[in-house]
Amino acid sequence: MSTATPNREIADLIDQKSLRKNVVAGSIGVLVHWFDWAVYAYLAGTLAAVFFPEENHTAGLLAAFAVFAVSFLVRPIGAIIFGRLGDRLGRKQTLSLVILAMALATLVLGLLPSYDSIGIWAPIMLIATRVVQGLAAGGEFGSAAAFLGEFSPAKRRGFGVSWLEFGSLLGFLLASFVVFLLNQAFTADEITAWAWRIPFLITVPLGFVGLYIRRKIEDTPEFKQLQELETVSHAPVKEVFQRNFKQFIQTCGMEIFMNVTFYVVLVYLFTYQEVYIGIDAGRAALLSTMASAFGLIVVPLAGIASDRFGRKPVLMTAAIAQVLLSIPMFALMSSGEEWAAFVSTLGLALILAIVLGTHAVTVVELFPTRTRQTGLSIAYAVTAALFAGTAPYVLTWLIEATGNHLVPGFFLAVVGVVGVVTVISIPETRGISLIKEQDLETATVTIPTALLDPASENSR
Repeated sequence: MSTATPNREIADLIDQKSLRKNVVAGSIGVLVHWFDWAVYAYLAGTLAAVFFPEENHTAGLLAAFAVFAVSFLVRPIGAIIFGRLGDRLGRKQTLSLVILAMALATLVLGLLPSYDSIGIWAPIMLIATRVVQGLAAGGEFGSAAAFLGEFSPAKRRGFGVSWLEFGSLLGFLLASFVVFLLNQAFTADEITAWAWRIPFLITVPLGFVGLYIRRKIEDTPEFKQLQELETVSHAPVKEVFQRNFKQFIQTCGMEIFMNVTFYVVLVYLFTYQEVYIGIDAGRAALLSTMASAFGLIVVPLAGIASDRFGRKPVLMTAAIAQVLLSIPMFALMSSGEEWAAFVSTLGLALILAIVLGTHAVTVVELFPTRTRQTGLSIAYAVTAALFAGTAPYVLTWLIEATGNHLVPGFFLAVVGVVGVVTVISIPETRGISLIKEQDLETATVTIPTALLDPASENSR
């Protein structure tokens, strides 16, 4: 039987150099995932011509987007697989597995033959790569969030975990920049013939660099404590729904709030401004880029604010702002004035960035270490599949059905209400110990006093 770690704070095991390395390790997979996701979306028209019959381009485009949707549908399966592995084997193992799966699937996608070369096998193989990427994406958020949360000192945990969403925004920005360069360097025919492969292939080295970094890290102090205390869960999925169902529902509410706002502001808004407001595509793309760049500044600041003032005040500020300001923002945007589009886009981006900088650390702190990765992974993946992925379609249908161009504002306001209700329901978790009573109930060795004293965690 093993013996417990000496009676000292978990934070003592983390020096600043390893902390920086762990932040990179935790966020690089998110960057790779969102870069790949955004590149596929930006090149959907080209991919439709490459992988589907050319007789009907609209049908091919719909098919390309249908394949895109497949990655959302399989995410909950990936969440169950990788969440369970992470809570049984450790965060390091799943962090390495998900980025390896992403890198290999992206490599295969970048090398796939076209429909003209191998016929029906081309779209079949495309679907297969997207399924693998979707499964990996289902495990990425929970793995990275649990890892960053458990490796960050309690007093700076909000700031540490905020780098997760910094990585997602940076992936968006890099994707838009690479696709822009692609269109500047090659003709449309050259892109369709072969140059579309470049963005996917340049992702592969980044993925393998991420794999190398993740293989060099150690597992988190909290998970090591569970191993030493012999309290690692053997059935984390079952345990989430039997013992942590309240936390799971709260996390679903938080992730609906975040995911839907994310997709409306950073994905749907580009199409909305072009189609319904009459902003030309170049300017809409610039506004989208500015929103992402603005988010890169605000996200870490929101994490810092949550460390200073608490998770609930920061999240409640964003939720109330979304309820009160979403409709006026879209009304302002619809005025047609150039300054109005700029102000309203950045206003929505500000609300989103505050949520992005705070949501992950909040849900990390809700769960015990035994089930943290499983609970986070499943809640994130299910809400993304059911609510976020469908948001652009639902908004387009509602606008056509009602003729009201302010529908997205009403939609975001309703999502803001979900945020308000969720924030009210959760406890303040700033500085809380990530080792909870549930983690210690089945311990078969002596439990260090530091783990039983929440004040020791707050001193980190």
